[in-house]
Amino acid sequence: MSRVPLRPEPVGQEFVGLKSPPDWVQVFGGSTGPLELEIGCGAGGFAVEYARRNPAVRYVAFEWRKKYAREVAFRAMKHGVTNLRVIEGDAKVEVPRLFTKGQLACVHLQFPDPWWKRAHQKRAILTPQFTPVLFDLIAPGGTFELRTDVEDRALQMLAALEKAGFVNPQGKGTFHPRPIDDVPSTRERRYLVTGEPVFRARLQRP
Repeated sequence: MSRVPLRPEPVGQEFVGLKSPPDWVQVFGGSTGPLELEIGCGAGGFAVEYARRNPAVRYVAFEWRKKYAREVAFRAMKHGVTNLRVIEGDAKVEVPRLFTKGQLACVHLQFPDPWWKRAHQKRAILTPQFTPVLFDLIAPGGTFELRTDVEDRALQMLAALEKAGFVNPQGKGTFHPRPIDDVPSTRERRYLVTGEPVFRARLQRP
């Protein structure tokens, strides 16, 4: 993916800066399937394949890095995946404006930047300010799916999610096994080969 040239056209800009949520049924051509959000889709290995396997799902993927966002959108179009929308932008700014409370069936957060420097940790997704926002946007019974390869960050994020009100079916602070039919992300495919651990959880909003 790093060798792919930057495609010239920004993607998803019709959603950036909106004052109120769009009509997602209209955006997805009349589909009323589950609306799911991925924050930081990276190279898009998960987003494209997950949307392809689940055509009834309306999948919105955020990625702030222009190169990745545009390439993921291109790949989705190339493979005829019509139920995926990629938005090139800052999810923490745009997400609260694009969705209403209880509208999302699932939020996916996979391998977020651990932001090792203390001064940069405010850039993390699951901050004390933003985590409750995501909780409110997920419908009762909906899920938050988390994956990371950094154990201490995984524990911190689990604690933040549980504090916000999410329920961990495996018990507080407990990670989940990998489902047999799971879709690996681009990054996770390497770990499946090398055997490096991936820390995952699938929490529920009561």
